[in-house]
Amino acid sequence: MVKSRPFQVVSDFSPSGDQPQAIDALAAGIEAGMREQTLLGATGTGKTFTLAHVIARVQKPTLVIAHNKTLAAQLCSEFRQFFPHNAVHYFVSYYDYYQPEAYVPQTDTYIEKDASINDEIDRLRHAATSALFERRDVIIVASVSCIYGLGSPEDYVGMTLSLQHGEFRDRDKILRRLVGIRYQRNDMGFTRGTFRVRGDVIEIIPVYNENIIRIELFGDEVDRILEIDPITGEILGELEQVTIYPANHYVTSEEKMKRALVAIEEELQERLAYFRSRGKLL
Repeated sequence: MVKSRPFQVVSDFSPSGDQPQAIDALAAGIEAGMREQTLLGATGTGKTFTLAHVIARVQKPTLVIAHNKTLAAQLCSEFRQFFPHNAVHYFVSYYDYYQPEAYVPQTDTYIEKDASINDEIDRLRHAATSALFERRDVIIVASVSCIYGLGSPEDYVGMTLSLQHGEFRDRDKILRRLVGIRYQRNDMGFTRGTFRVRGDVIEIIPVYNENIIRIELFGDEVDRILEIDPITGEILGELEQVTIYPANHYVTSEEKMKRALVAIEEELQERLAYFRSRGKLL
């Protein structure tokens, strides 16, 4: 787990003109619990710079919503320059292309659903959600896609795999847990969201990361946890503990799945009885 740091703006410039007054007013409003405030300014007057200083003043995790991916990417780049020591993440829709299911009655044409998912944006989305659970100094720059539900945060964090150096864990249980949180075993095509096993060594590429997490077991003891460059094989660091987050945002615990299946079967029987009582063809 990465240690949180205070928000600190890094810039060669200091607030000037109306900016100090705006920073004071906005920060005071947030601390007073105001739900809505508006910062007005023409293009190029330093609104992003002003908001960066507001974030540093109030020291709270921040969600910045832009109306499209292009503006979100621009804002994310700017906030990363202002906060190089903090976690600034990008969260937008991962579809490069999306064709919804459709029917054209004039020509009796059915168009099936089709979509293309951008793998890198998917990684950035997972990096954003995992950062929210690990640290407080987080800024998420998002498009309006962030308003759509990702399921229960409790279920998401409850489906993680946590390992600590020196603890005792059964190897097969670790592998079953990885499969349970939607990671796929692939000893040949080792890519993001997969893991491979070589004796007592388990290697994982988390869905939100680009580096390999290697877990070396000595019997049932976690002997070493390493972060490794996937290209060069260089050891980037030795970790005392690691948390592997699910490979899919839409994860559900086994208990909830069982309850849902029972409810679905009960509703099915009710609907079948309803239609049969009215002589409907099933």
